[in-house]
Amino acid sequence: MISIASVGRSQDAHLSMYDASPLYLNPAMTGVFAGNWRLHAQYRTQWKSVNYKPYNSALISLDIPKGKWGFGAQIMNFRAGIGNYNVAQGLVSAAYTTPIDKAKGHNISFGLQAGLSQKSIEYQLLSYDNQYTTSNGGGFDQTISSGEDFSGQSIVVPVTNAGIMYFYSKQEARLNPFIGISAFNLIEPRESFFGADNRLPIRFYGHVGTRINITETFYLLPKILVMQQREFREQTYALDIGYYLKSAELYLIGGVIYRNADAGIITIGAKMDHFVAKIGYDVNISS
Repeated sequence: MISIASVGRSQDAHLSMYDASPLYLNPAMTGVFAGNWRLHAQYRTQWKSVNYKPYNSALISLDIPKGKWGFGAQIMNFRAGIGNYNVAQGLVSAAYTTPIDKAKGHNISFGLQAGLSQKSIEYQLLSYDNQYTTSNGGGFDQTISSGEDFSGQSIVVPVTNAGIMYFYSKQEARLNPFIGISAFNLIEPRESFFGADNRLPIRFYGHVGTRINITETFYLLPKILVMQQREFREQTYALDIGYYLKSAELYLIGGVIYRNADAGIITIGAKMDHFVAKIGYDVNISS
């Protein structure tokens, strides 16, 4: 177990439908949309079939455009395991978007994000080998002292993120390409329940894609996401599809996502007026 600690790998929480939550993907996307305001909510549960306590992710965000500026805020909560390991995070963000050509089709956006993240664990819910008793057929008695020494069960760390993005905004064009880069945990804050000098590493996102307007009612959107956080790397390849039903004034939307050597994801949903609803399911394909 001691040797595993030196080679173990972990990473920040990630979402399968990552671009559904634009402020979590790239702060430069704050306020980059056509409208007066945008409200987003997302929920994900994992490993329910094999884990006593499934991993849950919840996120809500709100952003508004003001001229070339965009302002937003988001609250996230991630919980995992019997010990209720929990990460709660609140962030505010701002972005500045400006066209780089006279026709105002090509645009570039810069974004900053900052806030606080609280990480906690209820170690009293965990059981240890010296709490095992042979009485009554054997089992764990959590009233027996575990002998473990936790210096605390909650820590708060600052969060700073930044991003930049290029996009082509003329929706009537055949192609609407975009490319963005974002970085999270820029100051690499120290976090530890034991007072150790453990630094949260920077997480990098690179995302690229293009909307392809096949007809006035049908489009394809191939896209790629690359993430790296120290030794952890993730590659995601996806294709979104949209078809407009004129009779119902409704967009049917769906897609397929492949997360390299990990999972395949199927998504389906609909868009009516300014409302979008979407659901996805992960199929694990790793060994």
